[in-house]
Amino acid sequence: MKQISGINTKNLILILAMTILTACSSSKKVFLTKKSEEFATQPLKAETVLSKEETAHLPACVQKYLDYTGAIGKSKPQNVCIEFDAEMYRKPGDKPMKSHSVQYNFYGNYSRLFLMKASKMGIPFRALHLYMNGQASFQVKVAELFKVVDVAGEELTTAETVTLLNDMCIFAPGCLVDKRLTWNEIDSLSTKVTLTNGKYVVSAILYFNESSELINFMSDDRSALQDDGTVKKFRWTTPVSNYREFDGRMIPTEGKTIWHYPEGDFTYGVFNLKTIRYNVSN
Repeated sequence: MKQISGINTKNLILILAMTILTACSSSKKVFLTKKSEEFATQPLKAETVLSKEETAHLPACVQKYLDYTGAIGKSKPQNVCIEFDAEMYRKPGDKPMKSHSVQYNFYGNYSRLFLMKASKMGIPFRALHLYMNGQASFQVKVAELFKVVDVAGEELTTAETVTLLNDMCIFAPGCLVDKRLTWNEIDSLSTKVTLTNGKYVVSAILYFNESSELINFMSDDRSALQDDGTVKKFRWTTPVSNYREFDGRMIPTEGKTIWHYPEGDFTYGVFNLKTIRYNVSN
């Protein structure tokens, strides 16, 4: 066996392999550490049931939506754990990158922890979104050996606040009576909702069908990350469909994430819900 700078080649290969394996766990370790911190600071409280009376101030279309989803009469979500499979696209016309993600959202002090694992041409990628204590960060690593995206700051936090609102409307409608939300009814099938979390204020338009299903979420408050590392605001929509029952709650299982660029719409994510659990303890 040859020597390289005094190191046996076989040993060098083992060292490199162990380095990669150790590094590949780092995003997951950060995710699990932050998750443990959130459960420590936001433990489950006694559950309270959402009553019909509590929804009286909401626009009629939202009240009907809460009825349809089965949120009324169920425990209010304190947290939610969601798992997706998805196809992600880096640019229009690109081949999809298969991915799997798990996320935890907390609704006392708003938090969102999201970890996606994916691979393309055999190369593993990890994307980690953290929204905690009113601040957001986003990292993407290739094989966990180097970062290709590492973003934080106010623009990102504003964008992630929109994402938090999106998750709440789609996956945790029982939280829509939250006092940090304000409403402006547009018509019988649409309404504007505004979320305030500290200094961050974001809005969206919710669209419903005649069956009282939420079918689209549109916001102009979310920024897209550009290839040069800058962020720019564009219209963002997330049409959803194929509602299924999960533990007595009707939840959409298919969705898309779409940027509406001046040159044309770009669907960068196609998601399929695998599991969803409410008020988990870990």
